[in-house]
Amino acid sequence: MTSPFPPLTEAFPVPQTRGVGTRNTVPVVTYGDVAGLLSGTLPKPPAPSCLFRSDGAAVFYSGQVNMLFGEPESGKTWVALAAVAESLSRGRSAAVVDLDHNGMASTVTRLLGLGAPIPALSDLATFRYKEPEDKADLMATVTDLRRWAPSVVVIDSIGELLPVLNLNSNSPDDFTIAHSHALKPLAHAGCCVIVIDHVAKNPETKGPTGTAAKLRAVGGASLRVRIKDSFAPGRGGSCYLGIQKDRHGGLRAATPAGEKEPVAGVFELTGDCSWTVWAPTSGDRVPDSVPGADLASLKSLAPGPVSVRDIKDRLGWGGDRATLALRVYRQQLETAGA
Repeated sequence: MTSPFPPLTEAFPVPQTRGVGTRNTVPVVTYGDVAGLLSGTLPKPPAPSCLFRSDGAAVFYSGQVNMLFGEPESGKTWVALAAVAESLSRGRSAAVVDLDHNGMASTVTRLLGLGAPIPALSDLATFRYKEPEDKADLMATVTDLRRWAPSVVVIDSIGELLPVLNLNSNSPDDFTIAHSHALKPLAHAGCCVIVIDHVAKNPETKGPTGTAAKLRAVGGASLRVRIKDSFAPGRGGSCYLGIQKDRHGGLRAATPAGEKEPVAGVFELTGDCSWTVWAPTSGDRVPDSVPGADLASLKSLAPGPVSVRDIKDRLGWGGDRATLALRVYRQQLETAGA
């Protein structure tokens, strides 16, 4: 069967490498100057510098690709846009690349509510919103943003990035190509790149879709977003930010140890859209979660589920799915009865 995707050499021509020789010349290869590095003072590891918590520590890294992933309506976009609003409020610059087609009116309305100044939003020198139409438009946007080098760039979302680039969303290799052409150039320009992604459909999966390739691409922090209080207009909401990956360790160093997936902070949005990222305290943990449909299925059972075997027999689920769903179901019952 003919592939619907163009050959990689057509999708992205391979740039000419440095030092390409002929039969009579030898390519010049330049290696890292380790001796020079060690003869001076080793640089300190990068520290997060974007989206500050209540204790003054930050969550995301500048000059790196950072990721937010979680279930739908878990608060991912709110968290990312809060980083944009914070940047603009501090006199810095920011951009939003809206691949999910949330719309400029919706995005700007949220940013205004989060405290972004109107003059900053109105000035192309400090804020740029783009909803790319196709691959050429997206790559032109990346080129422009790389030259401009804003403090923060939000890309919402990875799920739409590969199709726009005519790449296969199910291919780890294609994601690596997309990262090299659309994400890495922005990080190399010094931007704090925040990409939004969804969790895999399998509830037992520990990360976003295509986890392995995406985690390799994250040079900053990868945070799992899980609901604490559901978000609703006029009421706000809150969510946990769990650390799945922290390449440089700066975020973990400012976070109480003890959990495999420690809490980087709790993002809280009030009814009037004021917001805070609360610093974690010792003992905080990201609660287990399952897709809402699975939890609704358990709640609809009459009588209620009593064991994993009971769920497997009545719903036809696998053991891992039933175990996780039952654990969350019981946790919610305990919380409601507390």
